[in-house]
Amino acid sequence: MIDYVTEAGALAPELAALRHELHRRPELGNREYKTAERVEAWLRACGIPTRRLLDTAVVGTLTGGLAGGTAALRADMDALPLQETSGAAFASETPNVMHACGHDVHMAAALGAAKLLAAHRAKLPGSVVFLFQPDEEGNGGAQRMIDAGALDGVDAVFGCHVSPELDADSVGVRYGKFYAASDTFRVTLTGRSAHGAEREKGADALAAAAETVTALLALPASFPHDRRVVSVGTLHAGTAGNIVADRAEFTGIIRTLGAENRTAMRTLFRRTVEQVARRHDVTPDCALRESYPGVVNDDGMTRLVQDAASALLGAEHVRVLSEPTMATEDFGCFLLQRPGSFYHVGAGCALPLHNAAFLPDDAAVVTAAALHAAVIETFLRRSAR
Repeated sequence: MIDYVTEAGALAPELAALRHELHRRPELGNREYKTAERVEAWLRACGIPTRRLLDTAVVGTLTGGLAGGTAALRADMDALPLQETSGAAFASETPNVMHACGHDVHMAAALGAAKLLAAHRAKLPGSVVFLFQPDEEGNGGAQRMIDAGALDGVDAVFGCHVSPELDADSVGVRYGKFYAASDTFRVTLTGRSAHGAEREKGADALAAAAETVTALLALPASFPHDRRVVSVGTLHAGTAGNIVADRAEFTGIIRTLGAENRTAMRTLFRRTVEQVARRHDVTPDCALRESYPGVVNDDGMTRLVQDAASALLGAEHVRVLSEPTMATEDFGCFLLQRPGSFYHVGAGCALPLHNAAFLPDDAAVVTAAALHAAVIETFLRRSAR
């Protein structure tokens, strides 16, 4: 394997400057116009032709000098609506917008990998498709990129996320279920209003909502060996203290691991709402919206990542993660279409993701760039045998 650690280290000042530039100029989902232009300029400077999908998605294709398969590498581009408080010299210059989830690192690392691989294109057995995706933090750009043909001709897909739980020179891999599937819900309960002194003449939507919320929050405890999450974020009901509420509405999220658990949880959720509604003589309207499908890694591709990371960094810098995360990520959409693996690279910053002061170490860019290049090369060489 090429010594991508040394080569990426030689690029460290350039990659840090690129990361700082991207961090200073964050853009929200589907508005990543300047970001996309910068990504295109970098790829073209590496001799990698690009094309646009949607308005702001960028696809670059590096064709190797030898015949082989095609691997894709994905990086997300959008920022969050948050005022940065990191105090960094390269802090966001856009009010109330910042890269609080490390997407600046993801982009800089993928662009670094593009430069590393382009330098060895003559001996590269196959092609690399670089996917720069908009709107991961919003409604999801992955599926829209897929629908627009981003994975056409691709054999496998890889990507990473920075992790506060790891040092900047470390990597985390997870076999199988990694990120949770996400569903949002809105439950409306309609009863009958009455004077508060004559509750028996009404059908109390607020009381029904309170019991329903309590029952739903208790559902995950019924599955001690399988992590599930139900969270209720809003609850609105009633118009006055002496009137039985005739309407109540609450909203929240469900998180589950794997397609089967997702289906089972949605069924149990609806059943619980309906059972409580019957007891209170109210009419339920349960709207469940399916969001990201979760990330379920292919075991073979994850083994490939682990092998490449161990050869590159040393096995002592590679951790097999024993627990999935209940966070979500739309990279799972790509994995529903192609085998692949999503892995973690240490952020070197202990603050949590989506914190206004979250600021990964520049070393994370170097590690991730080298790792991406090693993973892609390893896949292409193995598939060319």
